[in-house]
Amino acid sequence: MALNKKPVTGMKDILPEEMRLRDYVIGVVKETYGSYGFHSIETPCVENIANLTSKQGGDNEKLIFKILKRGEKLNVAEAATEEEVTDSGLRYDLTVPLVRYYSNNAAQLPSPFKALQMGNVWRADRPQRGRYRQFMQCDIDILGEPSNLAEIELILATITTLGKLGFQDFEIRINDRQILKAMAAYSGFPEDSFDSVFITLDKMDKIGLEGVEAELLEKGFEKRSVEKYLALYQNLEKQEDGVAFLAETLQGVLDPAVAEGLREIIDSVTATKTAAFKMVFDATLVRGMSYYTGTIFEISMPQFGGACGGGGRYDGMIGKFTGQNVPACGFSIGFERIILLLTENGFQIPHRPKKMAYLIEKGIGGERLCEIIAKAQEARRDGTQVLVVRMNKNKKFQKDQLTAEGYEEFEEFYKEGLKG
Repeated sequence: MALNKKPVTGMKDILPEEMRLRDYVIGVVKETYGSYGFHSIETPCVENIANLTSKQGGDNEKLIFKILKRGEKLNVAEAATEEEVTDSGLRYDLTVPLVRYYSNNAAQLPSPFKALQMGNVWRADRPQRGRYRQFMQCDIDILGEPSNLAEIELILATITTLGKLGFQDFEIRINDRQILKAMAAYSGFPEDSFDSVFITLDKMDKIGLEGVEAELLEKGFEKRSVEKYLALYQNLEKQEDGVAFLAETLQGVLDPAVAEGLREIIDSVTATKTAAFKMVFDATLVRGMSYYTGTIFEISMPQFGGACGGGGRYDGMIGKFTGQNVPACGFSIGFERIILLLTENGFQIPHRPKKMAYLIEKGIGGERLCEIIAKAQEARRDGTQVLVVRMNKNKKFQKDQLTAEGYEEFEEFYKEGLKG
């Protein structure tokens, strides 16, 4: 029986043309983030299963590719639960591995620590446009900086990178988990129900105010609380400055410093931005990860029709490893979606090296072959990309293929000499 030549569902082979684009984008990302002082790091793709299932990853914890124990530790016959046969799993994001990494190596790292991490993650999700089961993530995080300087730097570095890749007219939507909690408390929802309220609120863009109202009532919340809650959002739509409106309306419930900090982030980024984008306060923005404690943000791309990245502050996460909380904030670009949009937009890599192909007649060898290779080496030293290949019988078809790959010039070498 023949082996299956197709990739596993939700994963894909990457052909050379896309790989060139991916390498280019990775280069832009590393160069730009490096100019902001971020250090490249790497963590293992496998993490302890207890770390991955610590109730910090939201729904992603349901999508873990778990790894069986090995050797004598694996006893499937006597196992009563899945937990008894697994001890590790493939990482579903880069934040949990980063926090473990920092907790283990903090003594050898600067403070604050600005980390850049790029790598594949795995989720047993339903594949769809721009979503795979194996995909690249691109994260920057600042650990040890309690002020909103962290948020400002993260957002500026991200929008600068997107601007260099030609993106414009996108939005950075921003909110704060403390504002979300204050709005829920002001409306009279019990504190232990906030997460349930936010899960419904997160559907606002899909089901609208009426849909949110219906679902909250269906969950058994008091009508008075639901009406008061949704009235906040209705009034927000009429305000020029939503942050100021909520700061005034939620007095006594919301710490004034939260609204002031959010306003400072928005104003600072807007005043110093390096790309054509809008900074938008969005009180419906939730972000799914339960580890967020403060500011949250998301990239909204009109061409994609959804989020192309996001992040926020997660000050309580490192303490779960060390017993001592460390301020932390991060931003992740949706790398695969960025690649998808660049491809669909016909993006061309700028400043590509000149590409030249040497076609060598079959049978050429010895000193003659060495001369041709030496000539190619000299051209490569001058910055030209030179492909040295044997000439096919159907030379025209071969040259057409190479032209499609971006080769601009050809030299043909025969036993008798050179033909241009």
